[in-house]
Amino acid sequence: MLVYNITYAVSHEIHEAWMTWMKGIHIPAIMSTGLFSSFKVLRLLEVDEQEGLTFAVQFHAETEENYRRYIAEHAPALRLHANRQWGDQVIGFRTLMAIVQ
Repeated sequence: MLVYNITYAVSHEIHEAWMTWMKGIHIPAIMSTGLFSSFKVLRLLEVDEQEGLTFAVQFHAETEENYRRYIAEHAPALRLHANRQWGDQVIGFRTLMAIVQ
């Protein structure tokens, strides 16, 4: 299983509205692709929060093919929508990880 992790730095001014949007619009749109089996939303602790809050959203893909299909077919439009919605008030950093145990 693969974990597609997106770590977000979110400004203090918008973090509540952003979380509502994530839970109500963005995450459901990603999950509706059928390419991920589950997800988790986490808040990072013990980090400098002077600039804003940090969250990680993890999507679990059963196969690498599912992940690749998501990246090729869905990610560009969803990223564009997020950028239009939040601009530079949210910065995302993406990683792909494999569960080893």
